[in-house]
Amino acid sequence: MQSKFITAALLGMLASSAALAAGPAAKDAADLAAFKASFRDKNEATVDRLEQSEAQRLCSQDAQRPLKPAQRKQIEQQATAAVRYPADGNYLGDWKEGEKVAQNGRGLQSSDPKGTAAGGNCYACHQLDKKEIAFGNIGPSLQQYGKLRGGPTPEMLKYTWAKIYNSHAFQACSVMPRFGAAGILTEKQMQDVMALLLAPESPVNQ
Repeated sequence: MQSKFITAALLGMLASSAALAAGPAAKDAADLAAFKASFRDKNEATVDRLEQSEAQRLCSQDAQRPLKPAQRKQIEQQATAAVRYPADGNYLGDWKEGEKVAQNGRGLQSSDPKGTAAGGNCYACHQLDKKEIAFGNIGPSLQQYGKLRGGPTPEMLKYTWAKIYNSHAFQACSVMPRFGAAGILTEKQMQDVMALLLAPESPVNQ
């Protein structure tokens, strides 16, 4: 089975070389085919995630061919229109469970057995609870997130939910994971993270 994937990858590389003279578009297509040929399903990591939406395709090109303002606006509008708000109208869950989601970096990896619940891994990019000393700084500090924004008002609930669901709604090609749109977190998990960020009794707001 392993030799099958090695052969596919080699054929993909040969196709990429042959496409070099055919122009950038042909080479990009050949490179993508070679890239996909080197992957296979393993546990929670499945090859279907290699299939990009139009927004993802544009964002992938952005580093070499910067998007036009109209393209960025289109991505943001489409992301906003696709946000699914809580079915029961309840935005806030249990902040204690939300802290567990924020701390959990497991899920959707080849080392995760089938059925492993994904976490948000929020601390990898943000500072939240002031008692936690291990956190990243790719994203802004979220300490006192709700307190500084007037608490869980209807407007703040809707904004925060949409931001977590699909950050592209506010910034095209944002590096923040699309937790709802990509199916990383369940609705219940998102409600718990919302409580961690916005509930007055949450340690984030102390």
